[in-house]
Amino acid sequence: MSNYQLSIINCKLPQVRVRFAPSPTGPLHMGGVRTALYNYLFARRHGGKFIIRIEDTDSQRFVPGAEQYILDSLAWCGIEIDEGIGAGDGTTVASQGPHAPYRQSERRDIYIKYARQLVEAGWAYYAFDSAESLDKLRAEAEAAGGKFSYDHTVREGLETSLRLSAEEVQARIARGDQYVIRFKIPAGDQVVMSDLIRGEVTIATDTLDDKVLWKSHDGLPTYHLANIVDDHLMEISHVIRGEEWLPSLPLHYLLYKAFGWTSSQPQFAHLPLLLKPTGQGKLSKRDGDKLGFPVFPLRWISPEGEISAGYKEDGYFPEAFVNMLALLGWNPGTEQEIFSMQELVEQFSLDRVSKSGARFQPEKARWFNHEYMIRKSNAELADEFTLLLAEKGIAWERSKIEHIIDLVKERATFVGDLWELSSYFFVAPAHYEEKAAAKFWKGENPARIAALREVLAAEQDFSAAHLEAVIHSWIEAGGYPMGQVMNSLRLAIVGESKGPGLAEICEIIGKPDTLSRIDHALKTLGQ
Repeated sequence: MSNYQLSIINCKLPQVRVRFAPSPTGPLHMGGVRTALYNYLFARRHGGKFIIRIEDTDSQRFVPGAEQYILDSLAWCGIEIDEGIGAGDGTTVASQGPHAPYRQSERRDIYIKYARQLVEAGWAYYAFDSAESLDKLRAEAEAAGGKFSYDHTVREGLETSLRLSAEEVQARIARGDQYVIRFKIPAGDQVVMSDLIRGEVTIATDTLDDKVLWKSHDGLPTYHLANIVDDHLMEISHVIRGEEWLPSLPLHYLLYKAFGWTSSQPQFAHLPLLLKPTGQGKLSKRDGDKLGFPVFPLRWISPEGEISAGYKEDGYFPEAFVNMLALLGWNPGTEQEIFSMQELVEQFSLDRVSKSGARFQPEKARWFNHEYMIRKSNAELADEFTLLLAEKGIAWERSKIEHIIDLVKERATFVGDLWELSSYFFVAPAHYEEKAAAKFWKGENPARIAALREVLAAEQDFSAAHLEAVIHSWIEAGGYPMGQVMNSLRLAIVGESKGPGLAEICEIIGKPDTLSRIDHALKTLGQ
């Protein structure tokens, strides 16, 4: 049994409970979707709960519509929410569950109690420093060739409750002076941390600064306090998040210790970054704009009207998108690449998540979509393709549409490609490929096509198998060059040198259209 499996078994909380806790500050990046997916897969694998909590304490960066976008994105991916924002149908922004509310701005009255508890226990302190005074200290440190850090070396000499008397602190608070509550990092100590992906890490506390936990000007906590308090109250067993939060882990460990919650502290797993296609640096929206691929699951329209592409609107199947994301950082240990959501649930484990960054490859995303395209039933694809045809004013028999899809989908990556690959079925050619016409529509070939037209006109059975036998027999009986005649006929029917078997095309478009197309080619290209 692996250490990872033992760590899951040894988790002191009775049930696996994970949360995805995004901030509504803009569209959900595909890296965020992957974090949600890994949390979801982990919960499902271990019979646990997947919870959505919205961390909206940064009121200045709040973007209208971002929260609903997050829920819509998860719903499109098939990530089902068990508890919290969006639980149930996955689209409502109401809080549902035993620990409601699940939006931090609606929990603001909870956090000050815990911040004060830390102050009373000696783990935190009030700080009244103005922004101007801190800017001055930073400037002075930089002028001396250093860098200012609000830590154990300076805190007792600043405007804090560590220096001021208790009476003065209360007087300042009473008269409305602005203040923050900072965590008091213990000096000269070490924090030993365990990560399910990265193993054991030790950090010296003297390298850490005293982070702000709560701010009086808006009555809101910072991420650090709200995160720890909410995870504890919501009985979160595992925190699975991006590696950008790894530098915060020592503080979070110390917060659990300060609150006396170490026995119920969740286990941590920090996921690797999604990297640019070059492998150099974190994947960003700018990379997508530059290289022509989406970095968001759904199209996003900013409050200013700026439009960013989405995988859904670009024609990707949600199953392909999820499959691709799952393998960006996780390795199943086999050669298998195509996974249903259920297969991902059955095989996913954190001990097979990489420590190093995962390079995103746009062409691999297209490959996944193609693989799902050819695996989908013709009926499934016809549901979408029929809508595309309707936009073009085309209404055909469903059975014929499915037959056409079956003939061309092997060469398609997106449903939209089906039109380019099959438009000649629905619309007779008005023009003919010049290169093909010059190569094949010459000599005796036009006359042979005119003669073959009469043969086809006499046939009552227009099935592909019968037509193929008739055409080949006629060509062989006349001693004509097979390639010359067949390519000339294809030019007349399709307008260019492409497409599946000619007999199948003729069966689908029918006898009247087949003869009409030959007549048009003879008239346009000449006999």
